[in-house]
Amino acid sequence: MADPAAVIEEPQPPPAAATGRARAVGLPVGLVRTARPRQWIKNVLVVAAPAAAGRLASVHVAAQLAVVFVLFTAAASAVYLINDARDAEADRAHPDKCRRPVAAGQVPAGLAYAVGGLLAVLAPAAAVALCNPATAGLLGAYVLMQLAYCVSLKHVLVVDLAVVTTGFLMRAMIGGVALAIPLSRWFLITAGFGALFMVAAKRYSEALLMAERGGESRALLRAYTTGYLRFVWQLAAGVAVLAYCLWALEGDRAVDGGSLPWRQLSMVPFILAVLRYAVFADRGTAGAPEDVVLRDRGLAVVALVWMALYGLAVAGL
Repeated sequence: MADPAAVIEEPQPPPAAATGRARAVGLPVGLVRTARPRQWIKNVLVVAAPAAAGRLASVHVAAQLAVVFVLFTAAASAVYLINDARDAEADRAHPDKCRRPVAAGQVPAGLAYAVGGLLAVLAPAAAVALCNPATAGLLGAYVLMQLAYCVSLKHVLVVDLAVVTTGFLMRAMIGGVALAIPLSRWFLITAGFGALFMVAAKRYSEALLMAERGGESRALLRAYTTGYLRFVWQLAAGVAVLAYCLWALEGDRAVDGGSLPWRQLSMVPFILAVLRYAVFADRGTAGAPEDVVLRDRGLAVVALVWMALYGLAVAGL
């Protein structure tokens, strides 16, 4: 006679209702994760042009910028959804990207395509009604450019750097476009080369990481040498600093109306911020720019000092 204690009960599968509830909850969460909430911090750049023009002290401006932030976030999320659906098979073979919801099977690729396509159409359409046609055109151009990047441009040497950099520059421009604020040449040069600095530093960090792991990487990333990528981010950092300094030195107290040269003084924290970020770039730990910006306390302190000095310059104190 068998010993009852020796009988091992097989685990019972969860009830179908419980499984259905888990899927119903997991699907929206998976869609949000695919939209990359951590990347939304980049869209704060929509305030860059109005801030540079000293146009933030208004409820109307704040409300308009909130709308622009949401619209740009929707457009960027559309690109992430479509990109992950398209790259699902390749992501499953990647040690980190295999955890993405589409690659992991949490979100069906067809649904990611559908939601991404819907957002790609709705964001520019809403911009026509809520902002102006120029804002809608810029959003539409961003979506088309990023989709072209996902399909083919990310495989073209140097062009991939230019496309990603242009995406950052569009973020910095769109707040000014939505509020009909003229964009100065110094603003565009500083924002553009500042973005190139961060993009090239990210690629440099990725190349170093892949070299250390000895693993697979995108063919284009292997085509770059670390020396070349280091040259690009150093060149971009130098041009961004030079452009900012020329802008700051172009003003004087009489024009700004202040008692002290706050614009000129703001050069110090700006340069320190670039140098601080360059530490992470040089170490090869700038692969996730949002992590560097959000987690480094020293960089946060320098940024606050710069904001204070710039605010004083705009206020004319």
